[in-house]
Amino acid sequence: MYYRRMGTIPHKRHTMFKKDDGSLYREQVMGTKGFSGTQSILYHHHLPTAVSEASYGGSYLPEFEEEGTLRHRHFFTDAIEKKGDALNAREYLLGNSDLLIGTASVKDAMSDFYRNGDGDEMLFIHYGAGKVETMFGTLPYVKGDYIVIPIGTIHRIIPEEETKILIVESFSQITTPRRYRNEYGQLLEHSPFCERDISGPEVLETRDEKGEYRVLTKSRGSIHVHVLDHHPLDVVGWDGYLYPWKFNIEDFEPITGRVHQPPPVHQTFEGHNFVVCSFVPRLYDYHPEAIPAPYNHSNVNSDELLYYVEGNFMSRKGIKRGSITLHPSGIPHGPHPGTTEASIGKKETLELAVMIDTFRPLKIVKKAKDVEDAAYMYTWV
Repeated sequence: MYYRRMGTIPHKRHTMFKKDDGSLYREQVMGTKGFSGTQSILYHHHLPTAVSEASYGGSYLPEFEEEGTLRHRHFFTDAIEKKGDALNAREYLLGNSDLLIGTASVKDAMSDFYRNGDGDEMLFIHYGAGKVETMFGTLPYVKGDYIVIPIGTIHRIIPEEETKILIVESFSQITTPRRYRNEYGQLLEHSPFCERDISGPEVLETRDEKGEYRVLTKSRGSIHVHVLDHHPLDVVGWDGYLYPWKFNIEDFEPITGRVHQPPPVHQTFEGHNFVVCSFVPRLYDYHPEAIPAPYNHSNVNSDELLYYVEGNFMSRKGIKRGSITLHPSGIPHGPHPGTTEASIGKKETLELAVMIDTFRPLKIVKKAKDVEDAAYMYTWV
């Protein structure tokens, strides 16, 4: 990310920064990779270490299926009945040692605060509107927003209307694709988006209040409850390269060609051992004999997960809004029968979908079977 600054900070880092009464603001250096990665420096009214109570909340890791027959899978996430706030409504569906993937139908505002101490989180807003209150400031969100929340960021999600979220909990940092950045970190001219399309927190709301405030911390596979003696959002200023940010899928500019382009042209983000891609409305291939539908292909080194947002996904039948399909490595997949022929001569697609390719096999959470289309494997016959 690029440098950003909000609120009031001292002229020089690691120097005295005093309040009007002569007491010190409390400096916090928040960084990655042992002070050699991206970092920011925040200034608090109160000690961020002032915890009045700590307790164990239990494991949050889901229970996965036993290894079974290798097959393509299809899940209807809109059939999940679980609702609540953005933490309690989460339903994990797939995962491995690099990430967890799930959805949440969010109706309620979070009363407690939350931070993920195991890695970054990416929230894709399928529909809805609201805001994310963070220690770095507030980010409003709307339909189509990708929101990236860095590891260790205290925040809570306040929906203004019911919100459906596709969630990726990463055990690593989520960044823009390396091949679209130059040696200085700037996005290149051939990148499908640029810094103008990315925004950080819009308002820094500083809360100088004492009391009891619960922060639910995910770390080491478990939830830990930390009660602070002050409001967690007490930052008066910060600067640096580490902060929550958002990018709307409608600002992704598709890369097209005379013949069908491979999935990497849709890449939007990357983490350790996975990538996230955006399939957006675009013109089809313009070679006079082009076949717009994707060719059959084998994911030799990766599993392919697709979350269907809206539109008519031209290579698939029986897919609904909110569907998730998994095409695992080891066996080929491709267009459903008849869709290849039907795509010939088409000029554009209005589909919208998010793809996650993982370079380690994904495991299926046991509960996912409740919303599974069990016949999906046989829909090519």
